[in-house]
Amino acid sequence: MPKKILTLCLIHQHPRILLGMKKRGFGAGRWNGFGGKVQPGETIEAAAKREFLEEASVKVGDIEKVGILNFEFQSNPEILECHIFHALNFEGEPAESDEMKPQWFEVSAIPFKDMWPDDIHWMPLFLAGKKFTGKFLFGKGDTVLEVKLTEVKML
Repeated sequence: MPKKILTLCLIHQHPRILLGMKKRGFGAGRWNGFGGKVQPGETIEAAAKREFLEEASVKVGDIEKVGILNFEFQSNPEILECHIFHALNFEGEPAESDEMKPQWFEVSAIPFKDMWPDDIHWMPLFLAGKKFTGKFLFGKGDTVLEVKLTEVKML
């Protein structure tokens, strides 16, 4: 099956987390982290930093890879392999772009009902500082049909 490599980067400084409302394209109308496709010749880490800057005008410094999730959709043979990062430090004030509208949320008020339905499964591991791998299978209407999530020591 063909695979597309993607990034997702989040700033979590307890008790708050920065999310962005996706304004267009894949996932529009949902709160999410910041990220996207890895360009040819680009490292996964460089892509995560570039996407954050493009989408929220924030320059992230040190990032830590905390997860790798594979997303499969019954209606599409392509696997989305998403590398999830925690931004440990950053410069700048989050600002709206043509793609994303950033907003800080209290961890206790994360808007899971307006996010991808897989987030409620792996986000608690992220917030607890754990590392993880997993696979999600989506059916019609982005219903999660299968969840496989494993906590790991290293990535």
